[in-house]
Amino acid sequence: MGSRPSEAYDVIVMGLGAMGSAAAYHLASRGARVLGLDAQTPPHPFGSSHGKTRIYREAYYEAPEYVPLVRRAMALWRELEEASGRTLLTVTGGLCFGAPDTELVSGTLASARAHGVPHEYLDAAEVNRRFPAYRLRDGQMAVYEPGAGLMDPEACVVAHLDLARAHGAHLRCAEPVRRWAADGDGGRVETEQGTYHAGRLVVTAGPWAGSLLSGLGVPLEVWRIVHAHFQPDDEERFGLGRCPWAMWEVPEGFYAAFTALPGHGVKFGRHDVGEPTTPETIRREIDPGEVAALRERLNDYLPGAGGEVMQTLTCMYTMTPDRHWVIDRHPEYPQVVFACGFSGHGFKAASVVGEVLADLALDGRTAHNIALFSHARFARGVAAAG
Repeated sequence: MGSRPSEAYDVIVMGLGAMGSAAAYHLASRGARVLGLDAQTPPHPFGSSHGKTRIYREAYYEAPEYVPLVRRAMALWRELEEASGRTLLTVTGGLCFGAPDTELVSGTLASARAHGVPHEYLDAAEVNRRFPAYRLRDGQMAVYEPGAGLMDPEACVVAHLDLARAHGAHLRCAEPVRRWAADGDGGRVETEQGTYHAGRLVVTAGPWAGSLLSGLGVPLEVWRIVHAHFQPDDEERFGLGRCPWAMWEVPEGFYAAFTALPGHGVKFGRHDVGEPTTPETIRREIDPGEVAALRERLNDYLPGAGGEVMQTLTCMYTMTPDRHWVIDRHPEYPQVVFACGFSGHGFKAASVVGEVLADLALDGRTAHNIALFSHARFARGVAAAG
């Protein structure tokens, strides 16, 4: 243990990636004395919040309950853009396609209709006519959401952290949390540099959440996910204004292709399977066979998009069994709140998750509907199975 003296704060945030950076900002902007801790120096390439792009969408196939949250997230992202002077989100439009009875297409359509999300329901011929980069098959259908777009994840994290500091937050990077404990009505956090005390603790550790929340029994599995950026044969055809991003669910799997951005090509990855891993053991090297498989699948529906490889990257998805998030207060220690298990689709909502965590930490409740994300659903499942 280092010689740094014990310090007291209103809230300590453990993990400063997508969710933690947002939580630190919202807490500090409300006047709380905030300490943020991270094992790395965000933004960094070792977790789940790096790279150039993340998808933003409102028509949510996973469950209609997400729509009000991501709408609020959009408003908060636009406020953050104004406050930070950074461009964080670019509207590109988005396509979700496959057979009409797939979870992706039917769920997206149901969610859009339930919440009045602007959209069009298009057959394959219409998609191919309007967006010449695509070659959908007869019988496939697509939900087109014109207001969908792409986010810059690293810029989002930096904007939240910069504004958290501007509001007085103390952010300590390259200082891993060794352990935390509830301490009376508050809690303490130990690192190699010292011990810190606060009235509230927030755990937003991404793929490291399993170890920091091990006593909760939340069943988390970390997946290694591979993406590749390909040089398309025609940047204009695959670029902004002509080629929306797309997700597709087909017999070969669930994939996502991103609108080509200058200097970054077409980003592409598979999202329904991943290699189980841990933050300590993840395989960062990408095999040529993995890239070849991605190129083949990309050219199936965007012929000419999968040219030379410009860049490859790995990231980690922290998965729950039902693929829904976990945002809650600790059942034994109400002064501890946590968010984890975002299952590869959480970044777009980071701004509102930060707001929810600030609500829970400071007020003990939130006006947002987060019933879907209760950790108790897993305990119920164990009891039912028994």
